[in-house]
Amino acid sequence: MKIKSFRLRLTAWYVGFFSLLFVLFAIFFYGILARDLRDRLDETLTSEANTGVSLFLDELDEMHGDPLKAAPEAVSEMRLRGGRVAVFARGRMLAASAPVSQPEFEAIAAQAAAIRGADALLAVPRMGRYGARAAAHRLSAGGHDYLILAVEPLDAIAGDLEDVRRALEIAVPLAIALAAIGGYLVATRSLVPLKSMAEQAHQITGSNLEARLEIGDAAEELAVLAASFNELLSRLDRSFETMRRFVADASHELRTPLAVIRGEADVALSQERGAAEYRQSLAIILDESRRISRLVDDLLNLARADSRHVRLQIEEFYLNDLLAECCRSAQALAAAKGVAVECRAGEDVMFRGDEELLRRLAMNLLENAIRYTPAGGQVSVGLEVAGPKVLIRVADTGIGIAPEAVPHVFDRFFRADRARSRQNGGFGLGLAIVKWIAESHDGAVELTSQVGAGSTFTVTLPR
Repeated sequence: MKIKSFRLRLTAWYVGFFSLLFVLFAIFFYGILARDLRDRLDETLTSEANTGVSLFLDELDEMHGDPLKAAPEAVSEMRLRGGRVAVFARGRMLAASAPVSQPEFEAIAAQAAAIRGADALLAVPRMGRYGARAAAHRLSAGGHDYLILAVEPLDAIAGDLEDVRRALEIAVPLAIALAAIGGYLVATRSLVPLKSMAEQAHQITGSNLEARLEIGDAAEELAVLAASFNELLSRLDRSFETMRRFVADASHELRTPLAVIRGEADVALSQERGAAEYRQSLAIILDESRRISRLVDDLLNLARADSRHVRLQIEEFYLNDLLAECCRSAQALAAAKGVAVECRAGEDVMFRGDEELLRRLAMNLLENAIRYTPAGGQVSVGLEVAGPKVLIRVADTGIGIAPEAVPHVFDRFFRADRARSRQNGGFGLGLAIVKWIAESHDGAVELTSQVGAGSTFTVTLPR
């Protein structure tokens, strides 16, 4: 079953890790202890065998080389020291200390006889409850070969290890239980800032997106999480503010032409009028309807761009021909304002992109330049190839843009001069559409402007 609680999951990982650590430590500790006890027993047995050899040789000297008298004396002295020793000569046991029986000593001697070398350590499986360990030492004296055995059952070591196992069986579960309690407390304490963050986030709505999470001196990882969440709130706040401003600006732009249409209709229907007056009212209504239609089209295009639902119609065409056609189309608007349009399209430049969108980009820049250039001014359009990029420049000698307004000219519904917006026929969406078209072609648009000297828009597109 999958644990959904992060606190319990963290505790489970904590307990699992420490359980594995405790079990491995217990196994390692038990193994080291068992090996150490056996090594110490082997050292003791080897020492007893060497002592038995020394005593046997001494007694053999005192007994004038009689092994039948020397062996019991040596074994008797070893018995007083607590050792379990036996002396063999030619496979026959001469003397042995209790409680090891003669058959057991003889079986060990037979096992030792199969091993080459003067000294040997033997494991005796059939002695006592847990077996035994034996040390064998061969020597030659007076022309005879002798075998000295020192034997010790493993019952004492097994008892000690049994006590250690019982202690570990109690200590390991207890340590795991304490680790579980400690892990749960640590997880609970570690998640307190998260709970605080959740409570603060729950109180943030669309009306107070300016609020930010405060976590104090929490851990670095939680501080990073809070900072990321606060950055998300900042982006949401900007998006909501843009949306609110967008709705307010769109409503404002729609309200004026709708008010004109409604006013003209009310005036036309208030009394009987002549055909000329009706035509005049219908012309005004038609003009305002066209403005509304153009605004709705722009809003729809920008909405589609935001939702990434616009698919570019990629085709090959000559970019210089497109700019030349746009300049010719803008001549009528420029002539009405007394503005000269100069087009320097240059040589043929083959380009792959959406021709209609790029045409609209060029027309928006031209109309914007003509709109804000006074009579007698000039608008120039240039096309330049710079390595893997194509540059489209539209420059004018108009009124220019104030430095504080330059960062906002590509914002929707932004106008540097709101008082002249309706007179000039703009909605403040043309440059936003220019930026979207350039970026949809993996390009960019830049502005350089000086108040009273004019502006230059540069569109950079990859070839």
